[in-house]
Amino acid sequence: MKRTALLLLAGLAVMPYAQAKDFLRTQGTRIVDEAGKPVILRGMGLGGWMLQEGYMLDIDGVGTQRSIHARIADLIGPEKAEAFYQAWRDNHTTRADIDAMARWGFNSVRLPMHYALYTLPVEQEPVAGGQTWVEEGFRRTDELLAWAKANDLYLILDLHAAPGGQGNDNNIADRDPTQPSLWDDSRHQDKMVALWTKLAQRYRDEPYIAAYDIINEPNWGFADKSDTNGCKENGNAPLKDLLVRTTRAIREVDTRHIIVIEGNCWGNNYRGVLEDGPWDDNLVISFHKYWNVTTRDSIAELLALRDKHRMPLWLGETGENSNDWFARTVALVEGEGIGWAWWPLKKIRYNNPLQVVPNDGYRRVLAYWKGEGPRPSREDAEAALMRFASHDVRYENNVQHPDVVDALFRAPHADAPLPFRPHVIGAQGGQIAAVDFDMGRNGVAYHDLTPANQHISDGGERVVWNPAMTYRNDGVDLGKSADGSLFVADMRKGEWLKYTFTVTEPGRYRLLPATRRAGRLSLVLDGQPAAEIEPGATVDLQLRAGPQTLQVRAESDGIDLETLRFSR
Repeated sequence: MKRTALLLLAGLAVMPYAQAKDFLRTQGTRIVDEAGKPVILRGMGLGGWMLQEGYMLDIDGVGTQRSIHARIADLIGPEKAEAFYQAWRDNHTTRADIDAMARWGFNSVRLPMHYALYTLPVEQEPVAGGQTWVEEGFRRTDELLAWAKANDLYLILDLHAAPGGQGNDNNIADRDPTQPSLWDDSRHQDKMVALWTKLAQRYRDEPYIAAYDIINEPNWGFADKSDTNGCKENGNAPLKDLLVRTTRAIREVDTRHIIVIEGNCWGNNYRGVLEDGPWDDNLVISFHKYWNVTTRDSIAELLALRDKHRMPLWLGETGENSNDWFARTVALVEGEGIGWAWWPLKKIRYNNPLQVVPNDGYRRVLAYWKGEGPRPSREDAEAALMRFASHDVRYENNVQHPDVVDALFRAPHADAPLPFRPHVIGAQGGQIAAVDFDMGRNGVAYHDLTPANQHISDGGERVVWNPAMTYRNDGVDLGKSADGSLFVADMRKGEWLKYTFTVTEPGRYRLLPATRRAGRLSLVLDGQPAAEIEPGATVDLQLRAGPQTLQVRAESDGIDLETLRFSR
């Protein structure tokens, strides 16, 4: 995989970005630097670092950080649970992660902040209505800023978990549904405004801070409680009032930084919010995009909002899909001059640049929490959890997925594939694993009938684009055999895979497609039809020296392809 990553980095066609020595600002519908040059933010959100969500840790059921903390405390005690979280924050995101982001081509990072790392919850304040500041959050933000500056990356501050919680999607904001929300208690709103004032005072002279994203994904039914996530809301008056109030508080101490606003319904419902136009001349409209189609129509309302108010759009959060969906989404928004921040950098699952591989002891802890195994001893649980937080989450122990990085930077703008691995056919032949097909969009590197999950647009069930959920994030079905080896599974008629390989010596080679379940295949060599193969048969191919491509097409259903074996 290391050689693959080097090939990928050499081949990435990353567009240049402004040096991060300028304060960014808005100019019409674009974000620009001080010289007025448009800047496209290409960023990654550090989800799971300051604020955990259960799915990132492979935890079922309620996934708020407070519930996870309670489960850990139940196993190892409150003091050890605090030690776990300190280790987690020490190791989840380090300088190595930010260095890697810069190498891959990102020019910005979005920090999802948990308010409780910066200030006490209202119920813990020693003086009612007071604000007690907590050094942990500020210290870690300063450290992250230093790493970003060293790599010439912008930093966007994002209040991901607001005091009291800003929505009914509780996991996002670590909300306790038994207590008053942000919208139910004015003390929470006062604390949110005070926190942003404090942050603005601290960073007002820092150009490497790109923007203040003042409240992440509000999702609340103000007029109708049955409208749980506020998607039908037409007024949004409480949201607008808080956005305006926070903006004005920031402007009292900081007049330069961009302020990012988010609508209701997970950041997308702006009805009523901009009814009277923008209330500040340096605002950016953020929207979030998940599990829908990647056509221009899918963002048409937001584009209309942008054009009506002459304000920039920013895709502040997106991801959790296949590489094909990633590439098409980047192409869509960058084609409109819109920047983006992906989500997240790492988690246990495979569809991010980095994948956390948990130790076996943590798996046993998960089995207990899921009701599938015995309760581990206190000692075993502590050892497993601390290894998870001190070792497994660290950058150097993560699995890197260059195919995901390729989908964000090269593939959106390329009509040619890139080898996933270097394949060399020597004088005596060679072998290519079927799962090592090229990287690129659906229709460029492969063709699959279910390349992505867009169930919100389709109104159907969620699509699992890679049932094995391992190795790579492309929309091709993979399977795993009993010995752990992988293969391309259940190819349907019309689906195909492309392989770029290099031949060292020209000549006639015999090809055997090794299958678990056979079927009729056809081959396209360097764009020209080459042969058809009946189940279990071989075919002879005349290969020239140098790089070339082979497309393997399914002409019948249900083919499981393991390898392509070449011999002289």
